[in-house]
Amino acid sequence: MLYLTIIGGAFIAWLILVVLFTPHIPYHIEAAIDGTSDHFIHVLESTCHTTLEHRNTIEIFTNGDRFYPAMLEAIRGARESIHLECYIFKPGEIGERLTAALCERAMAGVRVMMVLDAIGSFGTLHRYAKRLRQAGCRVERYQRMRWYTLARLNNRTHRELLVVGGAGVADWWAKPMHGKPMWRDTMARVEGPVVSDIQGVFAENWLECCGEILTGTDTYKPHRPADGAAAFVIKSSPADRATASRVLFQTLIEASTRRVLISTPYFLPDKAFRQAIRRTATRGVEIVVIVPGAETDQRWVRLASRRMYGQLLEGGVRIFEYEAGMTHVKSLLVDDLWAVIGTTNVDNRSFEHNDEVNVAIRDARVTARRVGRSC
Repeated sequence: MLYLTIIGGAFIAWLILVVLFTPHIPYHIEAAIDGTSDHFIHVLESTCHTTLEHRNTIEIFTNGDRFYPAMLEAIRGARESIHLECYIFKPGEIGERLTAALCERAMAGVRVMMVLDAIGSFGTLHRYAKRLRQAGCRVERYQRMRWYTLARLNNRTHRELLVVGGAGVADWWAKPMHGKPMWRDTMARVEGPVVSDIQGVFAENWLECCGEILTGTDTYKPHRPADGAAAFVIKSSPADRATASRVLFQTLIEASTRRVLISTPYFLPDKAFRQAIRRTATRGVEIVVIVPGAETDQRWVRLASRRMYGQLLEGGVRIFEYEAGMTHVKSLLVDDLWAVIGTTNVDNRSFEHNDEVNVAIRDARVTARRVGRSC
């Protein structure tokens, strides 16, 4: 039995080394690039494996008292299909209302498909899954804990999607809870050609959950251009630790010439990202970071984040802590032209381990609206 003890000890030692001491990738851009140029668009299309789609309508909803009614309206108005994916789907008032709406649509003949993270939505899968399935909804768990998937246990789906032909689902986004204010967050309603790309992101995780390749016409609709903005969908999954979301964020920041506004609930940039932010600030670019204050839901993350403030503040970066409650807003605004809205936090869990999705919008009007609502 001694050899088993030695093997087990060696495995644990290796695991600790991998988790705690794996060196970060030293991300940096090869050469200066103009974020307003056609070449910049070509770079993002090539490196992030995406396509700029034109003529999309983007509507921004701030806070759950606005985006949950919009989500319920979209679900109740669905006639063909509903695809929902999220990390957090918690039991409660909002969970009950969404579940009832999804069940009603499924019983009316609408195809309802859901991907819920097996850890982030653990309680929901026990409370609602049977009811949803009995109504005709198809519910899949992402990264269930099996012996042969333990190596990927740290890979979660952090994507929040509602495709009808969002934010997570929990009461703390909808109302004050336990004496604390309602969480601040943002969701976007997108209409136009880019929706097909968002649908493809859902299809990727659906395939991984159950092996089914979605090919039907009720999944992929013909492009219907709207009046509005050009946008990319940037999907990001762990691939040798280098992800498209990191490429997007770092390239946009290093290409900026006037100002950058970062809103994130968890701000733990690695050394290469901190260096990129400092390099950008020293060029005279105004950089503002908005993070949670004392009302954060992750106090240890806030403490770790604050240890990094000094070198960034010395480099000219301005950091503000949101005091009115927990802010869960995740956005990147660059040069009054680019607005990135999605699920990615500024930390290595998002950049290296999670499945994430962002919409990068190239439109001064949308960016101006986001700037006005960021504080």
